[in-house]
Amino acid sequence: MPVTVLTSAKSSGVTTAALALTLASTRPSLLAECDPAGGTIRAGFMRGQVTAGFGLYHLAAAERTGPEALANAVASHLWPMDEAGHRKLLPGLTDPAQAAALSRTWPALSDVMKVLATDAGHDVFVDAGRLALESGQLHPALTPAPLLHHADLVVLVVRGTDQSLTLARHVIEPLRAELDAHGSGANALGLLLVEEGSYRAHQVADALKAPVLAALPWDPDAAGYLTAGGRPPRGYARSPLLRHARTATGAFEAAASRRRIQQEYPARRVNPQLAGVLQRLTANRGGNRG
Repeated sequence: MPVTVLTSAKSSGVTTAALALTLASTRPSLLAECDPAGGTIRAGFMRGQVTAGFGLYHLAAAERTGPEALANAVASHLWPMDEAGHRKLLPGLTDPAQAAALSRTWPALSDVMKVLATDAGHDVFVDAGRLALESGQLHPALTPAPLLHHADLVVLVVRGTDQSLTLARHVIEPLRAELDAHGSGANALGLLLVEEGSYRAHQVADALKAPVLAALPWDPDAAGYLTAGGRPPRGYARSPLLRHARTATGAFEAAASRRRIQQEYPARRVNPQLAGVLQRLTANRGGNRG
């Protein structure tokens, strides 16, 4: 299964899209909330169920101990989003000031994400938040750059509006160059269109010179639930947002498979000690947090 990183130029619905994809997946799935500006799912969709004792920030100390400690810490900090434990959340930062402590953790965390995708068979979605650039490159502290470099797919979330396309034009070329220089290639980059506004998928693809891999409908009721939590709206399980998100997960998997076939790029080798994360996942599957 692929590791898909979602990001945007500004306020395009990355977190809502990432939640929809994770919850709609037909396979075990994981959402890693890795926005250096801070996570919103803990206080929003999860309605404060996840305490500050869980989440991304606590991985920094484990990473300094070693790969196995990091793998076990990741497993310990995954929070189930359904009763069966098939959909899991790695909650994000509670304070943007915590991001500096993770600068050396991102590369090792990308290895864990790869193990979860390739060995544990999870759909892995990473919410990387808003892109931040410095001198035409990804900012080393304000973006989790290694996660983008090592992802199977990097998906820029855009809305079909003039404002969103204008902002995306400013970041897409630097992002393409970054993936060419430090990632697995510029063709790792694709678009996810949120269908708000008048621009259709082919127009967005033409404007940004990148493929639209999938589209999500403008569905305020379902999106509002994913943003704020609470009681799901009537018909939520059959909502247009979830139905199209389910289709999008298949489109992302197909795109990642095409890249592997066309480029024949070798699979990234990861530290064998990370197998510990699989044992913890199997042991905890279906368990609830107290």
